[in-house]
Amino acid sequence: MSTDTETLLLEFPNQPLWTNVYVQNCARATVPLLWSRVQVQGQISLSCGGVLSFGLAHYATSEFELLAEELLMSDSVIKVYGALRMTVKIFLMWNSEMLVDGGGDATVATSLLEASNLIVLKEFSIIHSNANLEVHGQGLLNLSGPGDRIEAQRLVLALFYSIHVGPGSVLRSPLENATTDAVTPRLYCEIQDCPVELLHPPEDCNVNSSLSFTLQICRVEDIVVDGLVEGSVVHFHRARTISVQSSGAISASGMGCTGGVGRGKVIGNGVGSGGGHGGKGGLGCFNDSCVEGGISYGNANLPCELGSGSGNDTSGNSTAGGGIIVMGSFEHPLSSLSVEGSVKADGQSFEDLSTKKNYVVRNGSIGGAGGGSGGTILLFLHTLDIGDSAVLSSVGGYGSHMGGGGGGGGRIHFHWSDIPTGDVYQPIASVRGSIRIGGGLGGHELGGGENGTTTGKACPKGLYGIFCE
Repeated sequence: MSTDTETLLLEFPNQPLWTNVYVQNCARATVPLLWSRVQVQGQISLSCGGVLSFGLAHYATSEFELLAEELLMSDSVIKVYGALRMTVKIFLMWNSEMLVDGGGDATVATSLLEASNLIVLKEFSIIHSNANLEVHGQGLLNLSGPGDRIEAQRLVLALFYSIHVGPGSVLRSPLENATTDAVTPRLYCEIQDCPVELLHPPEDCNVNSSLSFTLQICRVEDIVVDGLVEGSVVHFHRARTISVQSSGAISASGMGCTGGVGRGKVIGNGVGSGGGHGGKGGLGCFNDSCVEGGISYGNANLPCELGSGSGNDTSGNSTAGGGIIVMGSFEHPLSSLSVEGSVKADGQSFEDLSTKKNYVVRNGSIGGAGGGSGGTILLFLHTLDIGDSAVLSSVGGYGSHMGGGGGGGGRIHFHWSDIPTGDVYQPIASVRGSIRIGGGLGGHELGGGENGTTTGKACPKGLYGIFCE
């Protein structure tokens, strides 16, 4: 079947199955009925402005199925109102969009995109969901370059042999405009208990809204990052190798708590002290009146907590702490981690606030928040290579220049697995780049946050230090 016009498919034929479906030349095909299934023997091809829509915009609670050998998209759009379960062998996108709208309803099912052989995004292609999204495969997932991105409120990428995040491409969860209440990690902001799934994650690779992960890459052999992987709680589970290239970044910076156990305090004129975590937050001072920074909390030898923020939430001028990045687990450590780019869970600086402006308090004075504290980077691994220009960072954010305190540094921990103990010394780490856990600067000379912590698993007899040398 080919369509070059508006085509309404109230019931998609299953007996016999169509061989191929082509939607092209700005044509629009709509499958409006709830619980519909679109299945063909060969390929579904959308090109030259073609649009394929599932469901109704004001009733985004249904689930749809799409089954084919190949789904090919070029300069086209697929819109889903509800949830989509896609099963194909090959999924190729060129300057195209797949937009899944769950309608903001937490009861809407998780969308599952499964391509057994290959998924490739090229030329500013986007897969976007405002709900939960799983992307599964057995071969390669390749975000080729600038503008390509996969983003969802919760995102799991699983079962691929290899994932490549190309230069300028993005994996992101939660969404950039996510509300404070939209993500489970916020539930952990006011307690000091370590979520058990960070240390002993479940063996399955499915989205679970009760867990703290926002972005999980699960059961993938090799992961190469040339672009950006960003989330609040980022977890790499049962991976073999991770390589962060010189243009690549894995980031949870500014994705932690705006409050938190170590939240910076605010004095009457609106000036805030820095958030604490691995180190205490810096003093917030205004006109000789100062307030203590947020407290230090957590376990330096097995950190697992979000960084804390500072400021006044109701005014919109509050900073956030750093998030959490976990690679591996007790049961399944990484074989190797190579970093030429950056891995960061930094606290947010006051100057980074999207409002880009101070706020006025009741006495007419102008104040500003302190910096957020650094988050957590927890690495379970066999070997580590940090290149000359690479950065591992969990630093505190800068406070407002109007007297805000700097955020305390976060925590970085290396939990080594199977450290060699033979007669011949075998190094487990080559570190030539930077590891940063410093406190952020404050808006006055006494306002700097304390440094955080960098630790390693206890070494066997005869070996010493963080890297068991």
